[in-house]
Amino acid sequence: MYYVYVLTNKPRGTLYVGVTNNLVRRVWEHRGRFVSGFTRKYHLSKLVHYEGFDELVEAIQREVRLKRWRRQWKIQLIERENPEWMDLYPGIADGAVDVSSCY
Repeated sequence: MYYVYVLTNKPRGTLYVGVTNNLVRRVWEHRGRFVSGFTRKYHLSKLVHYEGFDELVEAIQREVRLKRWRRQWKIQLIERENPEWMDLYPGIADGAVDVSSCY
């Protein structure tokens, strides 16, 4: 599985869109600030949205599309599934949410 994900620092805050083949590990790296760059600079560690794909090409295409979206469209995407802007990481990190079956 491959995942496109969105991180933030607070509701309606700075947004980051990324892609990975291991969502739990990658978000853990962001949260621990082991990844230098944009997410570290702006303290983006709250997972607020993710989508799963079987093919890497599909995931990369979706990531590129989302990065080109207007900010308001990204906010609407997040709020459609996660209106409270809850951090989804605890659910996937402890296995409470099976990310292998996400849309």
